[in-house]
Amino acid sequence: MHEERPLFFKGPGETIEELADVYFPPYITLAHVFHAPEGWGIRPRVLKQFQLQYTLGGRADYRIGERVYETKRGDLIFHRPGENHEITTPPDARYVCISVVFHFGSVPFPIDSLLSASHDMGNFSGGGLEEKLTGLVLAYRQPGLASQFKAQTLLMDVLSELGSRVQERVRDESTATQRNNFAKMVLVKNHILEHYREALELRQLETLTGFSRDYLIEQFRKTFGMTPIQYLIHIRVEKAKELALHTGLSIGEIAARVGYSDVHTFGKMFKKKTGYSLSRFCSSLFTQSAYKEDDHKLP
Repeated sequence: MHEERPLFFKGPGETIEELADVYFPPYITLAHVFHAPEGWGIRPRVLKQFQLQYTLGGRADYRIGERVYETKRGDLIFHRPGENHEITTPPDARYVCISVVFHFGSVPFPIDSLLSASHDMGNFSGGGLEEKLTGLVLAYRQPGLASQFKAQTLLMDVLSELGSRVQERVRDESTATQRNNFAKMVLVKNHILEHYREALELRQLETLTGFSRDYLIEQFRKTFGMTPIQYLIHIRVEKAKELALHTGLSIGEIAARVGYSDVHTFGKMFKKKTGYSLSRFCSSLFTQSAYKEDDHKLP
């Protein structure tokens, strides 16, 4: 039986196909500090490479597609190959930036799995990422393989840090969404509890939350383990038990108190959810019936 050789015993060319998720370090084609002349700007253009543009001073409007980003000191903008972009600067602001242009060769690189679809990477004024970008430019300007490796390593550090920040932002947004959803589900629960006697419909709860019907049902089930309608029925059953225990109301009156105009519909619902009729429930509580009989025969 042929035994597959470990990767470290194979020649470099033999490993490429099995290392599909491993990518070459980025090739840097430009890394410099640019001091823009007064009134400088870039007309709409499309690059074939990735670009990071970090504002060291002044201000600029950075348009990518239909979105305009107002950048100031510390702001970092990232755009991808094929994205139309342009830059304009006000006449009273001396714009200074670090610009890094790079690519990953002919190997497709899943950049969006690292940085999502973001363009605005955030503000890093005076922080460690600014130091890395500055060090990258200095290393890029120096000759020799060691300087080249240092520049590439710093760019990889920058991309790694940005990726971590994007993931953290996504987690924060997800947590905020979860908190908002939980608050709205509590609102729905309380609304059902306060209006269980009424003819509640899902569209009322959609209006209350701003959620679609399917999303509302999904979130309510995630939060409370049942759908809003199931919760409504649960509340009605429990309230009917309380009324049977603490009042002398007839079964028909109890049905009306918990939102049912038809006592037979109520009786079927109660038996389906509890396994027994309200009459049997009451007889299990008292040695002598404590509720008023009426003319209705319950199933």
